[in-house]
Amino acid sequence: MVEQLKPQISVAWIDNIAEVPQTAWDALAIPLQTPFFEWNWLHNMEASGSATAKTGWLPNHLTVWRQGELIGVAPMYLKGHSRGEFVFDHQWADLAYRLGVEYYPKLLGMSPVTPVTGYRFLIAPGEDEEEITGMMIHAIDEFCDRHNISSCNFLYVDPEWRSQMERFGYTPWLHHSYIWQNTGFNTFDDYLAVFNANQRRNIKRERNSVAKAGIEVKALHGDDIPHTLLLRMYQFYSDHCDRFGWWGSKYLTKEFFEQLYHNFRDRVLLIAAYPEGNDIRHPIAMSFCLTKGEQLYGRYWGCNYDIDSLHFEACYYKPIEWGIEHGIQSFDPGAGGQHKKRRGFPATPNHSLHRFYNQRLGQILRPYLKEMNLMEAQQIDA
Repeated sequence: MVEQLKPQISVAWIDNIAEVPQTAWDALAIPLQTPFFEWNWLHNMEASGSATAKTGWLPNHLTVWRQGELIGVAPMYLKGHSRGEFVFDHQWADLAYRLGVEYYPKLLGMSPVTPVTGYRFLIAPGEDEEEITGMMIHAIDEFCDRHNISSCNFLYVDPEWRSQMERFGYTPWLHHSYIWQNTGFNTFDDYLAVFNANQRRNIKRERNSVAKAGIEVKALHGDDIPHTLLLRMYQFYSDHCDRFGWWGSKYLTKEFFEQLYHNFRDRVLLIAAYPEGNDIRHPIAMSFCLTKGEQLYGRYWGCNYDIDSLHFEACYYKPIEWGIEHGIQSFDPGAGGQHKKRRGFPATPNHSLHRFYNQRLGQILRPYLKEMNLMEAQQIDA
């Protein structure tokens, strides 16, 4: 659907990112710090069957054009459930049911199943960002009103963009992640120096226990990654979900990992664990990370069998060591886990943004969010 907003500018909703040329999309996405809104990543999600109507992630991207030139994008999805978001609004869905309101589908802006801060509208340099943002919000409002959508939600938003969207009437919801920051470390020993003596001993003990088990841990990045390892990573990911009963968390398909090798491996960092003498193609455990510029992101992990502290080595210590060596300034290891705090990942605020189109739902939830934000801020401080 194409709608003319003002002379020479139009908006269109698309349900397949392949409808937009990669070069046009990436001209807006590549400048972002995060890699998760680049065309290849989102296209892989759709083409692999990971983010589709069948999985409850119907692509519904808002695009803005001037005479055939893409000048704005909002990667968005119509969601038939709340899984894979890591912002837990299930109580809202229950409240809507009690009020007789259809909560789903809802309109959602985020990179599918990727709880990483950085979401914002992608607007071409040189454009009037405030004006284009207003046009996009107007288009979203009209879309939600026309289709009786109960809410529009942007998750893990860019902090600067959040303040802009609050001026347009979006309500913030405060959450927290655990993020490691490089505060001037040149070596892993510099990182250890920030801990007290007891915790330094604990981290060294955990790393030594992996070495004593005869396990070598390697960092493989970009072209150093053999083709077979991304397929092996899918198996680790799949088995890990099955092993711990996380059947509802197996979002990504084998095809998704396969495609990453061909068009996104320059962003991929694998931390692979091997018994001494094992072929590089046959690790017994791996963690899957992505990197761009000075940012590092941990996503998935799996192993053949339990080895004491190997999870900490593969998911925290080796990525930090690699990150320090390669100029990484920030490392988001993934959702959840207060145990991360003791390893140098302090609680760090992030926000989602919400607009409620059902009046009754909004009257209840807007004041509720103000109370929740105060409580969450206290928890982060604690």
